[in-house]
Amino acid sequence: MASSVKLEVDNFEVLQSKSEEKSQVKRFTWTNSNKVAVQLINYGGIITSIKVPDRSGKVEDIVTGYDSVEEYQKPNNRYFGATIGRVANRIAKGKFTVENVEYKLATNNGANHLHGGIQGFDKVLWNYYVNGNKVVLTHHSADLEEGYPGDLTVTITFELTANSEFLIDYKAVTSKATPVNLTNHSYFNLGGHGSGAQELYKHEFTINADRYTEVNKEGIPTGNIPTVSGTIFDLRLPKVLGDVINKVPNSPGYDHNFAITRVPTSDVVFAAKAYHPPSGRALEVYTNQPGIQFYTSNFLPEDNSNQGKGATFKKHGAFCFETQVYPDSINQKNFPKAVLYPGEVYHHFTSFKFLTI
Repeated sequence: MASSVKLEVDNFEVLQSKSEEKSQVKRFTWTNSNKVAVQLINYGGIITSIKVPDRSGKVEDIVTGYDSVEEYQKPNNRYFGATIGRVANRIAKGKFTVENVEYKLATNNGANHLHGGIQGFDKVLWNYYVNGNKVVLTHHSADLEEGYPGDLTVTITFELTANSEFLIDYKAVTSKATPVNLTNHSYFNLGGHGSGAQELYKHEFTINADRYTEVNKEGIPTGNIPTVSGTIFDLRLPKVLGDVINKVPNSPGYDHNFAITRVPTSDVVFAAKAYHPPSGRALEVYTNQPGIQFYTSNFLPEDNSNQGKGATFKKHGAFCFETQVYPDSINQKNFPKAVLYPGEVYHHFTSFKFLTI
């Protein structure tokens, strides 16, 4: 029986390097019989488009993005759709100590380090190969690249399934002890990528977490992992975003890590769900990671300055579900392990499942 998933490879854009050599950025397009289509480019490991039908069959692109590599290279690109590494989220003061050696990183988020630094994994051209319906991206990050110790070899496998799950499987090995925390930074709006805050506020969100990591005003964890009970962070039952987003303390919305409630007998568990009642589109997230960052695009501009794919992307116009180890775990002794040692294999699996209800 023929597969109901089709994968096509074409050229996205010619990339001019500083040495005048030209490299072709490749685009990979999956489509399945449910009218779901996902596009990925090997520059930055970026998901550029996800098209999903609503309950009447109308298809919309539900992720923010751009039409050119140049736009993805801009300093204020907000990491739309990108693969993030070596370490996603924030590292306090851009410093950490591993095996009694202190390492200093770029401070590109105020006084702190964010999403791998100045030239993170979102800004490199990944090597690739195709294996059936799977696309495999690989990257070698040299010792002390962006200040991180060890030669790190990363392999990421992407696949769209017949039942509309987009699977991302990350693996990495290192020559020296180093922090690793990879993720994908797609921004979703199930009403359509350009439908804005008006539609995002209609989304219902559920997060499978009894606790969350408390943060200071800079978004750096305090080390406390309080219960969500009785707080605005209790999303164990669905909440309409418009009813709660303006009640998040000391923040213009959600930008918090939730400690996923684990099941002892299962490695991969349900982490979160978003549902847009007007369209019937829903997204479920499953992962083997201990945390998930829920971000409601609080820092996108309020004017019309951020545009892509024929749309304007503004504050509260999209959300992110970033599966991860807790932020700043490298500096927090009571947080899950964030260091990869030689001889070990880092393994992070996430499934984005698209549904119509």
